[in-house]
Amino acid sequence: MSMEIRQASNQDTADIRTVIFSILAEYGLMAEHEGVDADLADIEGNYMARGGSFDVVVDAENKIVGTVGLYPLDQQTCELRKMYLIPACRGKGIGKKLLDRALDKARLQGFLRIVLETSSKLVEAIAMYERYGFTRAEDFPTCLRCDQAYELTLVSS
Repeated sequence: MSMEIRQASNQDTADIRTVIFSILAEYGLMAEHEGVDADLADIEGNYMARGGSFDVVVDAENKIVGTVGLYPLDQQTCELRKMYLIPACRGKGIGKKLLDRALDKARLQGFLRIVLETSSKLVEAIAMYERYGFTRAEDFPTCLRCDQAYELTLVSS
């Protein structure tokens, strides 16, 4: 299975939304088009222009099969957002590659802390975050579909 991770652009918006919203539906979670998912309307403006990033995983047919964003909250902290993989791509180490790349980018961009919000329904994702050293955070979540929050202090590698 040939996969490539590349930076997203606004031209990818429709495909990104399709992937994310189908995975939310798979887990019985609601999309928040006017809320936390409004950032998808302008990926370049809401991520890259703010000093963050948004990457997609594409398969051999150049179809988007996964996503991950780094959304700056302040000079020191960014939020890991929209980390999703379609079912056929799970359990193959792709999520690990996506998370490794996101953490490397966060360090390169000078962030000292990364936070994320998630749902307890996303058991596999939470297990991966915990393996990476993420710990439960108290100051979140703000997203309606999320009931857990995690944080990780980034140490230069």
